Amino acid sequence: MKVKKEKEENKGSKHSVPNLERALKILELLTKYPEGLNITDISNHLDIPMNSTFRITSTLLDFGYLYRNEGSKAFTITGKLLSLGYSVLNEQTLIEKSIDVMRLLRDDIKETVLLGIMVNHEGIVLELIPGLHSIKFWVDIGTVFPSNVAAPSKAMIAFMPPNQQKEILDKMDFKKYTKQTITNISDYKKILKEVRTIGFSTDRGEEVTGVHCIGAPIFNRNGSPIAAIWVTGPEERLPEKSFNAIGVKVKEHAKLISERFGFYSEL
Repeated sequence: MKVKKEKEENKGSKHSVPNLERALKILELLTKYPEGLNITDISNHLDIPMNSTFRITSTLLDFGYLYRNEGSKAFTITGKLLSLGYSVLNEQTLIEKSIDVMRLLRDDIKETVLLGIMVNHEGIVLELIPGLHSIKFWVDIGTVFPSNVAAPSKAMIAFMPPNQQKEILDKMDFKKYTKQTITNISDYKKILKEVRTIGFSTDRGEEVTGVHCIGAPIFNRNGSPIAAIWVTGPEERLPEKSFNAIGVKVKEHAKLISERFGFYSEL
C-alpha cells in the first residue's frame, strides 16, 4: 500500500524524487510554525510515515537547515535556508547598498527601519535598524510577514507586472488579524492602485492593533521592485495624519537605494 500511495503522490512527474519532495514540504510547513513542530506533528500534518519523517528531519538537521530544541524536540528552520536565497538573489549586495540609507531614515524619523523582500507570495525581513526611542520595535531577521497586511508587501506588489501580481494575489488567504485587516481581493486591489499612485504604502494596525508601518519599494535598473524599506512604530508616534509626510521621506530614501541599482525615476 505504501508503494501504491507513493506512486500516486508522484504520478504528476516521472522525474519526481519522493523524499526530496517530502523534505521541501517539511521546510514549507515549518515556515508556517515559527515555534516549531515535533516529528509526530510533521508526520500528521503532511501524512508522511514517521520513519520517513525521522530520516528526512535528521538529514536536514545534519546539514544545518533545521534546529531541534532538545527540551520540546520541536524542529525550526535555521538561517541557512535564507542564506541560500541571499546567494541567489544577491541580497547581501542589497543590504550593503541599503544600510547607510536606512540609518539616515532612522535618524530622521527616530523609528525602527526595516528592509525586506518577497519570496513567492510572502515577505521576509532582511535587515533592521533599531529606532532611537527607549521603547522600540524589533523583529528577528528572517521573520516572514503576511502579504495582505504588511506595508512592504503592498509596496512591492503594487509595482509588479500584472501576471506576477495575479500569481501572488491568487495565493493570499486574506487572514484577518485585526478589525483593520484587508480581507478581500477587491479592497486589496484598490489599495495597490493607491500605492502605485502615491509611491508608498501603509499598515494601519492591520496585523497588530496600534502598530503602524509606512513603506516604499526599491527598484532594480529595469524598474522591477526587488525589495522595500519601511518604518514601524506605535500609533501614538506614527499617527495617520503623519502618513503623507513620512511616506514622502520613506519614498525618497528608497529612491536613493534604487539609484544605486541603476534606476532613476520621478516616482
